Amino acid sequence: MRIFSLLAIAVVTALLATLWYLTANRGADDVFAQCRASNVAGGAGSIGGPFTLVDETGKTVTDKDVITGPTLVYFGYTFCPDVCPLDNSRNAEAVVLLEEQGKIVKPVFISIDPARDTPEALAEFTDVMHPRMLGLTGTPEQVKAASKAYHTYFKKEEDGDPEYYLVDHSTQTYLVFPEQGFVEFFRRDESAEDMAKRVSCFVDAAS
Repeated sequence: MRIFSLLAIAVVTALLATLWYLTANRGADDVFAQCRASNVAGGAGSIGGPFTLVDETGKTVTDKDVITGPTLVYFGYTFCPDVCPLDNSRNAEAVVLLEEQGKIVKPVFISIDPARDTPEALAEFTDVMHPRMLGLTGTPEQVKAASKAYHTYFKKEEDGDPEYYLVDHSTQTYLVFPEQGFVEFFRRDESAEDMAKRVSCFVDAAS
C-alpha cells in the first residue's frame, strides 16, 4: 500500500511540475504578459484576421492597409444614439493621451450598419471624434466577415421605423498590431486614462 501511495505522490508531483513548466514558459514567450488584463477563450490568436472593407473616401482597403501600426478597432454605427459616440469619444481621448507620450495609435471605426453608413456619413462621424480616426464600411457580406473575424455581435431591430431602426451590438474595443495581430480588448467601462496606460504598456512591449 505504501508503494502505491509513493507512486501516486510521484505522479502528482510530476504532473504539477509539468504544468508549472508549461505555464512558466508560456508566460516567458508572451512579450505582453505584463500588460494583459483579460483572458480570451481560445487564445488571442482566435480573434482578428483578414478583412476587405471600404474606407470613408470610398476606397476599397484590406486589413494590411488599415493596420499599419498600433490600432484600436471598434464596431458600431453612426446612427447609434449614445453608446457609440461615448465609446469612440473615449477611444479618441485615449489616443490623444498616447500622442502626448509620443505614441501614435490609430483609432478605427467599423460600421455594422452599411445600409445607412455611407463613406460620407462615416467621414462626418470620425472627423468629429479625432482627425486620424478612420471609418470603414462595406457590403453586408464584407461587414459580416469582419465582424465574424473579431467575434463581435450585431443584430438589427426588426420592429419600429424602417429608417430610424437601432442595431444591437457588442461594445469592446480591440487593440491590434500589424505583426502580432489582436493582443487585447477593452470594455466600455474603462476610462480613457486607464486605457491609454494599458495601450502604452503594449506599445512599449512590442517595440
